[in-house]
Amino acid sequence: MRGIALPGTGWLPWVLAGLASLGLLGLAVAIAMTVGEMRIPLRVALQALGNGLFDLGYAVNPIQQGVLLDYRLSRALFAASCGGALAVCGVTLQALLRNPLAEPYLLGISAGASTGAVAVMVLGLGGAVLGVSGGALLGAILALLTVALLAAGAGGASERVILSGVAASQIFNAATATVVTTFASAEQARGVMFWLLGSLGGVRWPDVWLAAPVTLAGFAICLVHARTLDAFTFGEDAAASLGVSVPRVRLVLFGTTAAMTAIMVSIAGAVGFVGLLIPHAVRLIVGPRHSRLLPAALVTGAVFLVLADILSRVLIARQVVPIGVVTALFGAPAFALILTRVRRSA
Repeated sequence: MRGIALPGTGWLPWVLAGLASLGLLGLAVAIAMTVGEMRIPLRVALQALGNGLFDLGYAVNPIQQGVLLDYRLSRALFAASCGGALAVCGVTLQALLRNPLAEPYLLGISAGASTGAVAVMVLGLGGAVLGVSGGALLGAILALLTVALLAAGAGGASERVILSGVAASQIFNAATATVVTTFASAEQARGVMFWLLGSLGGVRWPDVWLAAPVTLAGFAICLVHARTLDAFTFGEDAAASLGVSVPRVRLVLFGTTAAMTAIMVSIAGAVGFVGLLIPHAVRLIVGPRHSRLLPAALVTGAVFLVLADILSRVLIARQVVPIGVVTALFGAPAFALILTRVRRSA
């Protein structure tokens, strides 16, 4: 799959495409700032943003200024960070496992992170020392180890890894449900169950300051290994013959994707199908080379989840649909289409 060729030569067309993508992301964030119970014109949102960033002195209602900068901007920026992170994780896992169905949600990483986060929130395991994000990270790592053990017992083929991920998801989802139904109060149970469906309602600036650096750091680590991921496309033996330290790379990249997923899940809950849908869509445009695929997935995933968050607030009047439900509306048909293509090519 070569992707769609851009006009021009060298890196200039890709740089221009990147700038256009960033402009689209900025526009999506600006539109997201206007959507909510209090409808605010785009012009006012841009003026408030100018006041906050450059102290331009526009006459903006203080209430609107506070809503835009303290709540909606942080929510939109976190959505961008989360979408970009999950898309990068999907690209990386699909290359490592040589399976087009690999992504954090299907591999059980999201389910493990959810279990770890819920264990901290409901049971208080680890307390202030571990924190919700730390619990989610331990849960994600435990899920990866579970998948590895199940896949090793089944022969280790990539198809079996996916099946092992589905099994691990069921195990950790059952554990989460047990903790919530047995130990959580009624109020805790309602909050946790809504959070598990994917919710950005409680996102604030501290969440952005955690998620954005994790996303950028994880993306940088994956991008450094772009050529290695290209080599993995032809199999582990081919990568090893090119001088790649396969165990080290697998450890680093699996650990990176687990950390990125855990942080996003600890804040927003389980948001599925982003890591499945975005890599395939982007691969059709830029081709399979990971030096281009990873940046494109980062920006496209960011735009996708910001738009999904906008849809979650406008689909039903005066109600907010969990963002995980919105992504599933797009991801489930895409999953069926990808599965059909995989069967035809088998």
